[in-house]
Amino acid sequence: MGLAVSIADTEQSAPAEPGDTVLSALLNHGIGFAYSCQAGNCGTCKCELVSGEILELEYSEHALSVSERARNIVLACRAQVWSDVVVRRLAAEDFVVHPSRILRCRVARISQATHDVLRLGLEVLAGGPFTFSAGQFARLEFAFARGKERDYSMAGAPDDGFLEFHIRVMPEGAVSRRVAQQLNEGDEVRVSGPLGTAYLRAQHEGPMVAIAGGTGLAPIRSIVSTAIAGGFRHPIHLYFGVRAERDIYCEEELAQWQLRHPGLKAHVVLSEQAGELSDGRLPRRRGLVTDAVAADLPDLTGFKVYAAGPPPMVDAASALATSRGVTLRDIHADAFYPAAPETRLAGAA
Repeated sequence: MGLAVSIADTEQSAPAEPGDTVLSALLNHGIGFAYSCQAGNCGTCKCELVSGEILELEYSEHALSVSERARNIVLACRAQVWSDVVVRRLAAEDFVVHPSRILRCRVARISQATHDVLRLGLEVLAGGPFTFSAGQFARLEFAFARGKERDYSMAGAPDDGFLEFHIRVMPEGAVSRRVAQQLNEGDEVRVSGPLGTAYLRAQHEGPMVAIAGGTGLAPIRSIVSTAIAGGFRHPIHLYFGVRAERDIYCEEELAQWQLRHPGLKAHVVLSEQAGELSDGRLPRRRGLVTDAVAADLPDLTGFKVYAAGPPPMVDAASALATSRGVTLRDIHADAFYPAAPETRLAGAA
């Protein structure tokens, strides 16, 4: 006899077989649900288990804390169904579902942003229209690496008319290394998505702080540029943390945004090198990017906080935000967790 997965406070329900996860049952039957890595690493698919019997698969402590689990919060991607199950979405009022698309795209441009970061611009050839919220990501598959999809955040605004991604080239990266060596303008790329829930909440009436670590600048760039273009009237504090001078990119663009929009304050923070201040560029600060935020903003009450980048940085940013008065529903974080060796999910690689 078949089972069912239902979403509380809605009429949405999907059939399931024993061993299906809550997430797979819902997605397989066209019911939108927030998710990202599908591996128990990111925490995007957190939901409340209202009733039913599940078997929980292994997951990261970063994705679901002990205190959350004690309140019957589970990860939909790690909860196998063994009876009829009812779950409740968290922060449902902020949940946006865009149509899932599989796109055929062409490389319109590719350039070296830093010694190990590529900026990739794609033109959509077929499968659109592709709609997404600023801060989301997509899954890319290259012709020379069939079956090895990688997730990268959209770095541009949703209405740009093309897709931009920032790709970190890893020395042992099975895909990113080949992208740097083999991808050329005119090549086709398969793109599917959008994915992720750490997107811009455009209706927020209050200031924001946006914290990027490394190629976490991609979704933060998307969020801030979209907010500015939409006439966001509140202060925006943007912090870009990297190791050293050679890891900085998009600096001229950030400086121009700051000149044109007095409410925007951009900061570059170097964790391993102080750097030299040059004309026309943003001043450098030394230390951890979250320490710079802590020094500047003693009270974050009323802020929306967006953070993207390495897990330790995102964890520190989230902890800082909660300690300074930000509620959990006002923190939108995209931690770049690897799902397997040579793979990263939920943003950039």
